[in-house]
Amino acid sequence: MTATLSAWSVQHYGSPAVLAPVSRPLPSAGPGEVLIRIRASGATRADSMMRAGTPRFARLFLGLRRPRNDLAGTCLSGEVIEVGAGVTRFAKGEAVFGETGMSFGANASHICLGESGVLMPKPASLSHEEAAVMCDGPLTSLNFLREVAGLRAGEKVLILGASGSLGSAGVQIAAATGADVTGTCSARNAEMVTALGASRVIDYSAQDFTAEAERYDVIYDTLGVSSFAKARGSLTDSGRYVCPVLGLGLLGAMGRTAIAGPRKARFSATGMLKPEVLRPMLGTLIEMVEKGQLSPVIDRVYPLSELIEAHWHVETGRKRGNVVVA
Repeated sequence: MTATLSAWSVQHYGSPAVLAPVSRPLPSAGPGEVLIRIRASGATRADSMMRAGTPRFARLFLGLRRPRNDLAGTCLSGEVIEVGAGVTRFAKGEAVFGETGMSFGANASHICLGESGVLMPKPASLSHEEAAVMCDGPLTSLNFLREVAGLRAGEKVLILGASGSLGSAGVQIAAATGADVTGTCSARNAEMVTALGASRVIDYSAQDFTAEAERYDVIYDTLGVSSFAKARGSLTDSGRYVCPVLGLGLLGAMGRTAIAGPRKARFSATGMLKPEVLRPMLGTLIEMVEKGQLSPVIDRVYPLSELIEAHWHVETGRKRGNVVVA
């Protein structure tokens, strides 16, 4: 009998209901590849956007009517069960974590990945569930805060959506950098965001940060809930507005601020950066974990068979930290 893997396919763009369980032949590790038994994977907002095909211009890269690479999921953790010819970075039985990039397929029982990709040894200090989300919120937030925004110790940063996957990591990373952190979230998440390192919390349902006198060196809009135009008045003279949700408004603001004006709007496609760039960032995050400066926040863990339910929970917009399937 041919060995198979279990996975989830995106049949066409739409709601979580378009996800369908599939079985496919279990691949063998080719030259330079490792076969991984996946123990946990993320169900992220980025995965939801891929499933829905939003923003629509992203379909030019994903596939016009359905994703060309149709298996769901990007972030994972597991152990190597087979190594291909020439592999030197990993050994059979080694625990690893990483991401699949545009090839997707992490919400599955197994996957083959190249050893030269975004793949790292899993530290013992992280569970598989925690390691599975390191390439989502923590990696994206480290890139945006330290590389894109250039956040420095002593600066003031406002994190919009501070209780989500990117926000909860961003609060911890900014605090570890030595910044003065303010976060927005609902009242029920205020205590958590404070515990993560925020010196001040704004209840977005009761307060509008743009109506306040406070000015920030960096505004990190993790969800795309604001815009450069709205946030501009809340930036210092050299302030930076950074957002991982790309839209036409942000593109326009980037173009305008690149030409003139001290305040800047900036974006980076973190997942599109080369593995040689992302692996050192993951190394930095591992150091932060081991120093006690970073701990991934896990909201819920679903079995792989309930990926649809996991996506529906992400769609509510009320998750605290990360959603994992295991």
